[in-house]
Amino acid sequence: MAKLDFGLLLAFRNPPTWRRPWDEIYEEHINQAKVAEDLGYDTVWLTEHHFWEDGWCPALLPTAAAIAAKTATIRIGTFVILLPLGKHPINVVEEATVVDIISKGRLDLGLGLGYRVQEFEGYGIPRSDRPALMDEGLEIIRKAWTEDMFSFQGKHFNLKNVHLEPQPIQQPHPPIWTAVMGRKSAKRAAKFGFHVAGTGGENLQQMYDEELIKNNRNPSEHKVSQLRLVSVAPTRDEAWANCQHHAHYMMDTYDKWLKEAADVKWFQETMSVSKMPPPEKLREDPNLTFFEAPLMVGTPDDIIEEIERYQKSSRVTHLVMWMQLAGMPSEVAEKSMKLFAEEVMPHFNK
Repeated sequence: MAKLDFGLLLAFRNPPTWRRPWDEIYEEHINQAKVAEDLGYDTVWLTEHHFWEDGWCPALLPTAAAIAAKTATIRIGTFVILLPLGKHPINVVEEATVVDIISKGRLDLGLGLGYRVQEFEGYGIPRSDRPALMDEGLEIIRKAWTEDMFSFQGKHFNLKNVHLEPQPIQQPHPPIWTAVMGRKSAKRAAKFGFHVAGTGGENLQQMYDEELIKNNRNPSEHKVSQLRLVSVAPTRDEAWANCQHHAHYMMDTYDKWLKEAADVKWFQETMSVSKMPPPEKLREDPNLTFFEAPLMVGTPDDIIEEIERYQKSSRVTHLVMWMQLAGMPSEVAEKSMKLFAEEVMPHFNK
């Protein structure tokens, strides 16, 4: 079995309940990327949203550049940039190129469709335009990184004689990932031949691999990252105590969003958490899931067992771990990071 890439997700969230000065949040979380590097993690991933109470990071490539300047070896990925939200593909590809240069070739570019009603209203973009904006944007980014000179004419973009300069360090371009949450997005990823940024569901990989084969692509050459919420401590009770209120806040956030995005079928069928117990009772619910996957909360042995089960049930090449939960003190998250690095990662790096 191929080596599993261990990554950490940073969202720079600052909920009202635990509100602190914003400059402290950004300084601590950027430094946390350096801590992750020193502990031997492979990748740090950044995640984007807009117009939410906890200030979820809205600008991933500037943040990635700041992390690149603080680190030397850890890869830096976007999980994901919401491409249809007013982002011109040429601007994205130029900024991504600069980050790849600053980082000396450490960027992974993840791109997603987006779904939140408030975000599209705030940008003044019809949600019905999402698929076309995404498809055209992906095609433009690929052309900019693979063709010396190109033009493009679509419903939303009309470009003439585009030549990208400077060029990225990674050739022909940094790895490109697209968010997959269902069959349509699996088809899109497979058509373009991009890697998958997933949210935990164990049937996602199967859909993606089926679509890759339909497009005459070899699944073994394409990567699958999966997002999981993780809290590890010497005892299960301590692991739950560390994360329960923060995990509950995050799950409640998604419950609000999925009710707004009532037309997003996969959300309605798989993500409703409206019946979840209060924070102190989360550990007692044997069916509790977050993005279609169990919460990874417990001792190092518990986490090892769950990762091994997950690897057997789904093809996953990159584990994206949400350890720095919304509002969680950084020192608590870093204790979990350290214990995971010392007692879990060596088990899979033999």
